[in-house]
Amino acid sequence: MTPTEKGETFRALHQSGCFILPNPWDIGSARVLAALGAPALATTSAGFAFTRGLPDGGHLSRDEMLAHAEEIVAATPLPVSADLENGYADAPDAVAETVRLAAGTGLAGCSIEDTDLTNGGAYEFDLTVERIRAAVDAARGAPHPFTLTARADGVMVGAYDTDEAVRRLQAFEAAGADVLYAPFLPDMAAVARVCTSVSLPVNALCAGRFTRETKDAFAAAGVRRISLGSSLASITQRAIVEATKAMFEAGDFSALQSGMRGSEVAALLESGAP
Repeated sequence: MTPTEKGETFRALHQSGCFILPNPWDIGSARVLAALGAPALATTSAGFAFTRGLPDGGHLSRDEMLAHAEEIVAATPLPVSADLENGYADAPDAVAETVRLAAGTGLAGCSIEDTDLTNGGAYEFDLTVERIRAAVDAARGAPHPFTLTARADGVMVGAYDTDEAVRRLQAFEAAGADVLYAPFLPDMAAVARVCTSVSLPVNALCAGRFTRETKDAFAAAGVRRISLGSSLASITQRAIVEATKAMFEAGDFSALQSGMRGSEVAALLESGAP
């Protein structure tokens, strides 16, 4: 598909029902997810940071994240949205430049959050709305349909409560965002409250306590898109830790028996390639 076709396809996915948007962290995981039937993909800042030996939260540069996103775009025929953290800038015009550069990689969309990565909190209300308005303007100027997801991350980082998340998401809607996202709300009742407080499609994060929920439960709450964040990458890390500890501490290699055959992995990689 061309960037225009990918952009149109990605936008259409949000128009009805509820879909799962998995988050690969490298080319191999992107192709496996594509082979298994993912309708689209989204990068994960945390998952990618792990591959570089870094924690999540602003430790990678804009250039590094955009180069990674471009690799994922080229890895499969699917539309890809990028987790671009806070846009790698404080000022609205610099955030807009990040979005313009992102569109130039062939991405079908991106997300911009309101986290001040320097201080660990959230940008004040007026500034964060200006940042999203600038990001939206840049998205509208993209050469192909580009879906802008506006994130209110303050509940997740302990900067504000659900009331403030709703206030910000409503302001992001008024600023022209395409999708709204407030990760790690207190419970599904809060997720449902967000969905009824806005008219745009809402993304929900399935991680932590929300992994006990089902796709149907998210859909019943009004969610249109379920992303996984770094959950799949973290499962991989746990498998490595548990298998290695068993080997080094007890000389037990039995965990290695659950691995896939190389031929099975190769078949998925081939199936998920463009």
